[in-house]
Amino acid sequence: MNKTLVCTALFAALGGLSQAHAADAKNVILFIGDGMGPTVLTATRLYKVGEEGNLEMMKLPRSARIKTFSHDAQTTDSAPSMAAYTTGVKMNNEVIAMSSDTRAVAPSKDANGNKGINNCTGDNGTPVPTILELAKAAGKSVGAVTTTELTHATPAATYSHICHRDAAYAIAEQAVPGGAGFNAALGDGVDVLMGGGANHWTPYSASNKGGRADGRDLTAELGAQGYQYVTTQSDLAKVGSGKVLGLFSTKSHLDYELDRVAKGAANTQPSLSEMTAKAIDLLSQNSQGYFLMVEGGRIDHALHATNAKRSLTDAVALDEAVKTALGKVDLTDTLIVVTADHDHTMTINGYSAKGNPVLDLVKNSDGSTQNDVDGKPFTTLVFGNGPNRADQRPTLTSNEVMGDDYLQETGVKLGSETHGGGDVMLFAGGAGSGRFKGTLDNTLVFGKLREALGL
Repeated sequence: MNKTLVCTALFAALGGLSQAHAADAKNVILFIGDGMGPTVLTATRLYKVGEEGNLEMMKLPRSARIKTFSHDAQTTDSAPSMAAYTTGVKMNNEVIAMSSDTRAVAPSKDANGNKGINNCTGDNGTPVPTILELAKAAGKSVGAVTTTELTHATPAATYSHICHRDAAYAIAEQAVPGGAGFNAALGDGVDVLMGGGANHWTPYSASNKGGRADGRDLTAELGAQGYQYVTTQSDLAKVGSGKVLGLFSTKSHLDYELDRVAKGAANTQPSLSEMTAKAIDLLSQNSQGYFLMVEGGRIDHALHATNAKRSLTDAVALDEAVKTALGKVDLTDTLIVVTADHDHTMTINGYSAKGNPVLDLVKNSDGSTQNDVDGKPFTTLVFGNGPNRADQRPTLTSNEVMGDDYLQETGVKLGSETHGGGDVMLFAGGAGSGRFKGTLDNTLVFGKLREALGL
């Protein structure tokens, strides 16, 4: 990254401290359910606890409705929507933590066929400070935990600045203190980093066709800076203090929770709850407090695939991570915020009887199905668009639609389901949570997090 731009971001971050006021919260944990729009929340509640129950996040006393449009689109992608939370700035789709005038310029493929050539230039926008950088500059510890690749849009929006979210190799460089491309606004670095996608951090390997064409081993560089590098659940459990880089998949994201659990004893990946607990244990050793972002990132991926079961299972895993955090922190000095970066097109369909499984066919109280105009049953959950629109609808069965791999039917036929443009929900509890109420633009969440921390 251009050093002038990095210095600009650092100057802005430090300059912002002059406006500091009394803090309500010593610590902030920001949970993001990627793509967890209102319908996904409702379906997750029905899936986990039924109509009359509440998810752990729904038990938090404060709530708000969040508008998510980006600088250039009614329907946002994850890069500018997450960056709005972390910077307070509207930016164009695909852009991460840069000024509103930044153009999204995709990376090019390197000699190995990977998107390893960063095409962001010094005259294309300016970095804007993130809440993580401001917290770090104030002496707090900071962390980012995700079930996606660690360089994916949501975690990247906490620690990097880039004109296109797909420039993952350049994003990884920004997290390495002392290395080429380091984001100097991070001070001595992000204290806790956990996720997947080790290929963006390690040299190219022909065996998996992934890795860095420049030959850099960022895991080794971080090790030289005092980081403990862990790749398994058991190794993470042994970490008791200090900085940590956890990369729990060689290539791409962590497993869906449904698949992680199915592996049983063969599983080597930590759960989102385990990563959250460890991050809190490590970051809370700093007497000045911490900022932690935790993302349930694969909720979104399953929705794009129109696989509702995996999406809901991952949303439950995020809710369990919220429960884990609530069991470990003191809400008199810690603010917990749970929200989503954007919506999806999934909807709840028909008039199912109370208690009918949300993944099942729409059924009456006597177990009979409600049918379409052709006399065929249909599922409670469907998508507004995606690949699964048959010219003639099949006759579905409960066993089929409640299977792990069933893909819900869709309306408009597209190659992949898209995000939705609807508002999302935010839940908050703890120190400073009273700020969150009403209908808010996503950019205002940043200001309220900053105020709560006194930055």
